[in-house]
Amino acid sequence: MRKKIFPLFLIFSFLLTSGASCRKQTMQEAVEPVTLNYWRVFDGNDDFAEIIAKYNANHPYIKINYRKLRYEEYEDALLQALAEDRGPDIFSIHNSWVRKYESKIEAMPLETNMVIPVSQGTIKTEVIPQKIVNKSPTLRDIRQSFVDVVYSDVVINEKVYGLPLSVDTLAMYYNQDLFDQAGVTEIPRHWNRDFQQTVKKLTKQDLRGNILQSGVALGESQNIERYSDILAVLMMQNGATMMNENGQVLFQTIPEVFKSQGYNPGLMALRFYSDFSNPVKEVYCWNGDMDNSINMFASGKLAIMFGYSYHLSTIKTMAPKLNFLIEPLPQIEGATVPTNMANYWVETVSKKSKYKNEAWDFVKFMTKAENVESYLNKTKKPTALRSLIASQREDLETGVFADQLLTAKSWYRGKNPILAENFLGNMINDVLNSPEDKTMEIMNLYSNRIQQTVN
Repeated sequence: MRKKIFPLFLIFSFLLTSGASCRKQTMQEAVEPVTLNYWRVFDGNDDFAEIIAKYNANHPYIKINYRKLRYEEYEDALLQALAEDRGPDIFSIHNSWVRKYESKIEAMPLETNMVIPVSQGTIKTEVIPQKIVNKSPTLRDIRQSFVDVVYSDVVINEKVYGLPLSVDTLAMYYNQDLFDQAGVTEIPRHWNRDFQQTVKKLTKQDLRGNILQSGVALGESQNIERYSDILAVLMMQNGATMMNENGQVLFQTIPEVFKSQGYNPGLMALRFYSDFSNPVKEVYCWNGDMDNSINMFASGKLAIMFGYSYHLSTIKTMAPKLNFLIEPLPQIEGATVPTNMANYWVETVSKKSKYKNEAWDFVKFMTKAENVESYLNKTKKPTALRSLIASQREDLETGVFADQLLTAKSWYRGKNPILAENFLGNMINDVLNSPEDKTMEIMNLYSNRIQQTVN
């Protein structure tokens, strides 16, 4: 009898142990907890709360620590942290910084491999882990999904170095009360004689020539918000190339299309810009002793300023009763295609991150149309996605900026973009303090200096 019982006991034991070995894993057993540190500027935790909660619903083992830093401290803190191997897994960089940070960024992989919880069973529901593969957007997908400027900024040698949540564009802010008081009923649409005459009507000076009210903030550098973008887009609209993809500075040269006419579009745009700060010109309305353009606009002493959508909340906070509106950026009269200026931030993954796979998966997730809308609605920022432009066009606050997205461009500023912008500011200052026949010489000087930061 014992001989029969013993084999049965072995079979029973085998079934018990084999059943234990086939037991389905729980999420806690299948994956280890992951913490992603995410650094940005400008936006707060609440702006990302909905996106993070939605991501955590399918990735409960991933914790995302979001940290907002002040712009003034951001880049220094970021570079130091990366150098000391304590930097974030995900961080934002300005679109003009992509090549500068290229060596510090992990390019987007072809796919990310993740684990998600899946419910199984009808009588007794069980949550079990399931491995999935999330394909990354191809270069074709990026070109089709995002506005054109994104592809030109984030793709280097057919590798993707970041994806944006939004893209901003430069527009024209104007004080309706000052327009009404001056009897100006037509909003200037072009950089032409009409624009200059409108500025003259909106400018007030005392008997000594001191500017009491300015028609437009143009002509200077340091006291004009985003002066480098305004000058650059003027040059680009006029037909100049700021810098090509090979890092050649060309804004001082005559493009092939204009050589037979001897017309230098960069030179003419610079002269047009600087005239507004030249006391001998009839359009003189600005100088280096005046307050910052945003402060002047908020105080009701400036009729026209150029800014991005992010300036809107600043102006509303500073002057809640100011009667102002926003119109598209003026264009060159007769141009068949408008040219606008883009300004935005890109979400990237650190090369030193221990969780590159998970970090990129989150970046891909939050930049999708169905997920990024909560962020855009909270921050009132223009979209980076073509599919969302139509829904934003009717918005009173973001409509103008969104409407310019399909024609927005950027320019490659080399691997030291801040220095390149400073050189443009120095160029403006030197032009204002030199005879007009020295303008070309000054342009050549500063184009060479910018070129040296690229080589």
